[in-house]
Amino acid sequence: MSPTENDAPATAPDLQTDKATAPPVVLNTVRWSDPLRWLQAGWRDLWRAPAIGLFYGAGFTLMGWALLLVFRSSPAYVLALSGGFLLVGPFMCLGMYRVSQRLELGEQPDFADSVLAWQARTGQLAIFGVVLLVLEMVWARATLVVFAVSFDGMPDFQGSLAALLSGENLVFLVVWMALGAVFATLIYAVSVVSMPMILHRRTDAISAGLTSMRLVLTQTPVMLLWGVCIAVLVFLAMLPGFAGLLVVGPVLGHASWHAYRAAVAD
Repeated sequence: MSPTENDAPATAPDLQTDKATAPPVVLNTVRWSDPLRWLQAGWRDLWRAPAIGLFYGAGFTLMGWALLLVFRSSPAYVLALSGGFLLVGPFMCLGMYRVSQRLELGEQPDFADSVLAWQARTGQLAIFGVVLLVLEMVWARATLVVFAVSFDGMPDFQGSLAALLSGENLVFLVVWMALGAVFATLIYAVSVVSMPMILHRRTDAISAGLTSMRLVLTQTPVMLLWGVCIAVLVFLAMLPGFAGLLVVGPVLGHASWHAYRAAVAD
């Protein structure tokens, strides 16, 4: 896909959204093979700017280790806070979106530029962050309610994941996983292309979120496949002590940029 005027990072005038003159957002048709292509492009971008990508990957890994520390004392809360990956993840990926954007334009990525990418659209990114925060808070509260009802209060597993996942807690596990699936799907639908769209275009947070949901609702099979790919890769990356996130995290961040560029027309 050739670069266009829209590919340039937002500057001060870009912070103003003229809804009266903004053209309608057109969605491209995505194909079954596209998720693999996005992952391949994300892998290439990582190794074209490895130091920046591994920095963000280390951030994802540290988040995982922090959750493990919390789990030792408060398993109920760590299950609720684990949803924070879906909240913090997109914002950490902003830097990787900027790197992929620079590479797409044939420019050399800069670490400081990636870290400060949020400054280009501070207001709209803040609004979108509030939306994700509200969803995360509702999810966390619902998770704690499920714990309280299932165990007649907050249980003490003394850091034992095996105790939490034992067969006698089957009803709890089914309810908790169903609840998590609902909120994870909602957050995914709202955010799958929203953050790169806000960074890339002169658009507001609500329009970006609605565009993301429209993409998921109109092209559900492929976007569901993309969501499954993300979930499976993150799960596998978490197995070796979250160490896999060092690479998987930035690859998915870059791949998400390419998913946005492929799905949302210029």
